Amino acid sequence: MKLRRGSQLLAALALSAAAQAQPVRLILVGDSTLATRSGYGDALCQRFRPEVACINLARGGRSSGSFRAEGLWDRVQDLLREGASAYRASYVLIQFGHNDQPGKPGRSTDLATEFPANMARYVTEVKALGGVPVVLTPLTRRSFRGQVLQNDLRPWAEAGVQVAAAQQAPLLDLNALSFAAVQAMGEEEADTLAMAPKPAVGVPALPSSQSERAGAANPIFDRTHLGDKGARVFSALVAHELVRLLPDLKKHLKAEP
Repeated sequence: MKLRRGSQLLAALALSAAAQAQPVRLILVGDSTLATRSGYGDALCQRFRPEVACINLARGGRSSGSFRAEGLWDRVQDLLREGASAYRASYVLIQFGHNDQPGKPGRSTDLATEFPANMARYVTEVKALGGVPVVLTPLTRRSFRGQVLQNDLRPWAEAGVQVAAAQQAPLLDLNALSFAAVQAMGEEEADTLAMAPKPAVGVPALPSSQSERAGAANPIFDRTHLGDKGARVFSALVAHELVRLLPDLKKHLKAEP
C-alpha cells in the first residue's frame, strides 16, 4: 500500500513538473499605441525571456468594433485553439479606446452600449477558449493645456474598468498609470516620447485625430504614438504592473539593465 501511494505521489509530482515546464504565452490585441512601430507592444515583448511566446497582433487605426469586423479577432481565437495544450497559460491583453471615440467613420463605437459590449465579448470568448483575458485601459495622449495634461480618454477607461469588474477579469488601468506618469514629467519631457522630433517653434503638432486617422503610417510628430523612448517608458510601466497582477509572469521577466 505504501509503495502504491509513493508511486502515485511521484506520478503527481512528475505531472506538476511537466506542467510547470510548459511555456506561457502573451497575445497583444489593440490599436496603434500597442502596435509594432507606433506603440509599446514590441518593447513589452522584449522585456520577457525567450521562453515566453509574445505575439503582437495590435493594428493601427482599429477600434473594439473594427478589430473584430475586419477578421483580426479570428486570428486570436485560432491561436487560442491551436495552443490549448502547448502552453501552461495564454494571457490575452486587450486595449482599445482611441479609435472608439466619435468622429472616426467605420470605427467609432457608442460609449454607453457598443464599447462595453465589445470589450465584454472579447473577455468572455478568451475565457471560453481557455485563455486569461487582461483588460487594459487606453494609453493616455500627451496633450497639455498649460501645465495640465488633458485626458479625454478617461470615459473609455472607466468603461473598461467596469467591464473588468463585471467579468472578474484582471484589470491594468494603463490610462490612469500613464496619465500620472506623463503629468509628472511635464510637456517638454513628454514630447521626447513621440515618434519624431518635436517641430521647430511655431510649427504646430499634428492633431491627434489626424495622426490616428493615418494609423501612424508616417512618423509625423504627434502626442499619441510612440518612438523608441516612449515604447521603453510605457513597456516598463506595463510590465511592472502586469507581473503585479499576474505573479506567475514575474519569473519570466528579464532583469532590468
